Amino acid sequence: MATKLLNLWKRWVNQLKMEAYAIYLAYVDPRVPWYAKILIVCIIGYAFSPIDKLLNSIPILGYLDHLVLVPLGVVLAFKKMIPPVVCMDCREKAHIALTQKKPNRVDGSIIIVISFLFASLALVSTIWIMKDWNLVIGQWVRWFTRMALISESQAR
Repeated sequence: MATKLLNLWKRWVNQLKMEAYAIYLAYVDPRVPWYAKILIVCIIGYAFSPIDKLLNSIPILGYLDHLVLVPLGVVLAFKKMIPPVVCMDCREKAHIALTQKKPNRVDGSIIIVISFLFASLALVSTIWIMKDWNLVIGQWVRWFTRMALISESQAR
């Protein structure tokens, strides 16, 4: 039972890897229209953006967006915006590349987008940490002032 489940997960992971690489190949393919490329970047950017961290704090909406919006965007990009011939070519290339384990060439624009996403995540996280620390320090100062006043009144 456990090995069946493990094998099923391995197949899903391999399929997901192939689809992700096919999306990348579609992004760099010159036959894909520019608006489909923008949609692909927006889908990937949304999936890894700091905005998603805000939505994940809302109980149902946080997980519903990953179950609905991201797959809907991928389906929209692959089924409606990218020509079927390009989709088949990209999937075949991805399957061949992943089975042969060839080293991949990474496009510079993808590196820039991912770097921007990580930088924005770091900035938002730093701002949130500073707000939390300001609250902690403010509470500590109020407590210290209260204790100082209490000890001063007891000394009189």
